[in-house]
Amino acid sequence: MSPIDELLAAAREIQPEVIDLRRRIHAEPELGLDLPATREKVLASLEGLPLEIALHEKTSGIVATLRGGKPGRKVLLRGDMDALPMPEDTDLPFRSTREGAMHACGHDAHTAMLAGAARLLADRRDQLAGEVVFMFQPGEEGFAGARSMIEEGVLEGCEAAFALHITPIMPSGVMGTRAGALMASADFFHVAVKGRGGHASMPHDCVDPVPVACEIVQAMQSFITRRIPATDPAVLTVTQIHGGTTGNVIPEEVTLQGTLRALSEKSRELAQGGIRQVAEHVARAHGTEAQVEIMVGYPVTTNDSRAARLMLDVAREVTGGSAIEMPQPVMGAEDFSYVLNEIPGAMGFLGVRPKGEGPAAPCHSNRMLLDEDGMVYGTAFHAAMAMRMLETGLPG
Repeated sequence: MSPIDELLAAAREIQPEVIDLRRRIHAEPELGLDLPATREKVLASLEGLPLEIALHEKTSGIVATLRGGKPGRKVLLRGDMDALPMPEDTDLPFRSTREGAMHACGHDAHTAMLAGAARLLADRRDQLAGEVVFMFQPGEEGFAGARSMIEEGVLEGCEAAFALHITPIMPSGVMGTRAGALMASADFFHVAVKGRGGHASMPHDCVDPVPVACEIVQAMQSFITRRIPATDPAVLTVTQIHGGTTGNVIPEEVTLQGTLRALSEKSRELAQGGIRQVAEHVARAHGTEAQVEIMVGYPVTTNDSRAARLMLDVAREVTGGSAIEMPQPVMGAEDFSYVLNEIPGAMGFLGVRPKGEGPAAPCHSNRMLLDEDGMVYGTAFHAAMAMRMLETGLPG
């Protein structure tokens, strides 16, 4: 039996424990940076393992370090733990028991697979030359939990970092990644268009911000398609428009909100400037005023080319060849980007599409399901990735 086959067999052996942890986390989802119940479950799953545990002060983050039998390299594996502020509409027996919170992005699976990998590697501690850092991170969903943990020193001494993200729209057990941009940056904007209100029957006596706001939305879309290169794209989406109180009153103000995604800092900066330029100038042309606020979010998730190549090699071995080099990035965003801005590394996707016919609900859906059998490959992959990195380092 090869080392990879042995790891897969061991992952299947502990799969009931991994699934149990995932389900218990799923049933009690927590949001943001403070996840006391989730932290307690993770710590209980690691109890008895030869790990050095450090609890982060500003967040519920956990750093568990496994020191191998011999000195060597230091590699980090990351799993995020937080849920999304949304209802769950599944009929799972372990569905969320907390109103308005759901593990709809698979972080429960990420955490459980990483805890399982810690058990696999702890059992092989004497074979390891170096250290493995297990980064159990809160606050990925908009709270920049990775950045907080970096500030507290989680990356100190690490030569490379790796992470997995499940996806229910890829076949179960298939893995994928790519060199360079894997996921987009994520920024948010708020535009307040200020006019002068009055009677809806006499718009000439007012300065109506409603048509101005509508024109701004259209002008933003034109800016994106005409000023941002198609080969270095950005996606701008207005997701909310608010204004008015009744049917016969022109409001004083209309507000727009939305999100901006880009695959490079160049296009990101160009699009940010375009939002401000278009909104302010269109508003001024109609005698109104636009106040623009841009909330800068996560940077582009950029895989190191060497780390991505190593990840694909290991993924092919773990999955028996079911690993693909992704032809294009995903326009979602990830705060693992902060880690990859500091040290070389890579993130990849693990398919967990549920069995059965019909389209699967994607991440962030209130009906998202996953095939738990696919988690075996994630557990084994984490362990295999750490062992390979400690053994060979990044390829030249």
